[in-house]
Amino acid sequence: MADGHQHPEEHERAHERAKFHAMVDGTQEDWAIIADASVAFGRDLPKRLVSHLKLLQGDCGGFAIDRLDHSLQTATRAFQDGRDEEYVVCALLHDIGDILGPRNHADIAAAILQPFVSEQNHWMVAHHAIFQGYYFFHHLGLDRDMRDQFRGHPSFEYTAQFCHIYDQEAFDPAYASMPLEAFEPMLHRVMSTPRRSIYLREAKL
Repeated sequence: MADGHQHPEEHERAHERAKFHAMVDGTQEDWAIIADASVAFGRDLPKRLVSHLKLLQGDCGGFAIDRLDHSLQTATRAFQDGRDEEYVVCALLHDIGDILGPRNHADIAAAILQPFVSEQNHWMVAHHAIFQGYYFFHHLGLDRDMRDQFRGHPSFEYTAQFCHIYDQEAFDPAYASMPLEAFEPMLHRVMSTPRRSIYLREAKL
């Protein structure tokens, strides 16, 4: 509703529960209840993402700025460079997996974004960690050219550009980043409607 309040019947439906205790016993009515609840839950995804981004605050991991500042700085640089909102949201969320997946953080961010962004932007986020390695892997005894295994891929240069222009540049304590609140409307617009998911019915031609 426009005023942000639920009608009594909407409020009642929001508290309905399916009756089955094992999925094999589920009915169409049960799954209609669950589907309705899923829509409401999905609407709040941007709010949960903002809460999770805030968990990155204060953890520097040895860098000059904390992980939230790095995320904000990366997104701000992309925004001020005229990138579209989807790209900016990818820049904002690219390291959101650092807390739960420190050894594969890019996979987590890519999984969150995949239903909502283009194949190119999804590929960029999924592979940015390897491309970012070009700037430091050799200092750790690793192969800085690990990204070369993807050379020739249509999104190779696109991803290399993201890392070079935005990601690897975004560790400056003196940089004035936009606040997290400035990105919240973009998150809501980009993450409101999934483009692809196993839970979406295919459009009939």
